Amino acid sequence: MADQATFVDDTEPFMASLFSTARRLTGNQADAEDLVQETYLRAYRSYERFEAGTNLRAWLFRIMTNAHINRYRAKQRRVEESELDDLEDLYLYRRLGTREGLGRSAEDELMDTFSEAEVVSAVEALPEVYRMAVLLADVEGFAYKEIAEILDVPIGTVMSRLHRGRKQLQKQLYDFAEKRGLVSS
Repeated sequence: MADQATFVDDTEPFMASLFSTARRLTGNQADAEDLVQETYLRAYRSYERFEAGTNLRAWLFRIMTNAHINRYRAKQRRVEESELDDLEDLYLYRRLGTREGLGRSAEDELMDTFSEAEVVSAVEALPEVYRMAVLLADVEGFAYKEIAEILDVPIGTVMSRLHRGRKQLQKQLYDFAEKRGLVSS
């Protein structure tokens, strides 16, 4: 059992990562802030039940995922809302820069041809279950086992969702490239 007196010190290192993922899940700053705030409130209330020594980061992401799913379901029952906020930068692949003597990969070269809006659009077009798996694996760097715990699904389901999500993302980006004449049909 964890001590609530150490909650802030224990969880603060994960706030930026949680917010980054929340921003990608919700698509806007205000909803991401609300989601992270709700995550921290829920985590604080149940921190005494957290088993010290286990993966705190995965536990926080699981709480956030559950909160997001609950909000998503509630939103589906409401009349559709839309916001026209400017989208912040979203990078699926963070370039580490070229190293001495090493050329850029074909993937890096291809990614330079896509606008941020196209990448954001491709990610947002993914169905929710695939988008969650892709964001947790490819952006946040969670292992399959951790994603399975966060999403409360078997590892095989995580692998399947990642495969399907990445394939759909690949198709979306291919379609963008085709429209730009970068590949022939």
